[in-house]
Amino acid sequence: MRLEAVGLACVRGGREVFAGVGFAVAGGEALLVTGRNGAGKSSLLRAIAGLVRLAAGRLTLTGGDADRPLAEQVHYLGHQDALKPSLTVAENLDFWSRYLGGTGSGADALAAVGLDAVAGLPAGYLSAGQRRRLSIARLVAVKRPVWLLDEPTSALDRAAQERLAELMRSHVAGGGLIVAAAHGPIGLDGAKELRLGEAA
Repeated sequence: MRLEAVGLACVRGGREVFAGVGFAVAGGEALLVTGRNGAGKSSLLRAIAGLVRLAAGRLTLTGGDADRPLAEQVHYLGHQDALKPSLTVAENLDFWSRYLGGTGSGADALAAVGLDAVAGLPAGYLSAGQRRRLSIARLVAVKRPVWLLDEPTSALDRAAQERLAELMRSHVAGGGLIVAAAHGPIGLDGAKELRLGEAA
């Protein structure tokens, strides 16, 4: 499997966010996208996920499911946790699992992020770090080959960061690929790096 980008450009609100961006990342690899605030890291991940229209360029995923578009083969973990406060932790994960076509165990996914003890608690009672971990549980509950992670360690304490790092390493070791935007290390040793906004 290989995700390749050639000559990507993004314009938002009449302003060019980035142009001429290219990269290639294969299954079993990770790409760390870095750069100053406003360089377009989030916009790049959202474009790969199909949430932002590209002004130019080409994105291709080879070796994936030829019958499904790229957007249906990626997990996008953005800044918003997209949880319903009145639903329990388990109900939120079950909703997303059904919506995304998951077949895995919600209980196993909650255990993987250390939330099994609060599965029956309404999501509105969760701390920011717990909310983030519940969002990360979707990566485990629904198997998709490409993970797009935008500042994935945001709001996580050291123990939760290490849990996430283990999940990411396991995903890559299993042949998955990761594109992550971050300002610093996130536990993906050996990741390729793409720095945006160097000419700005």
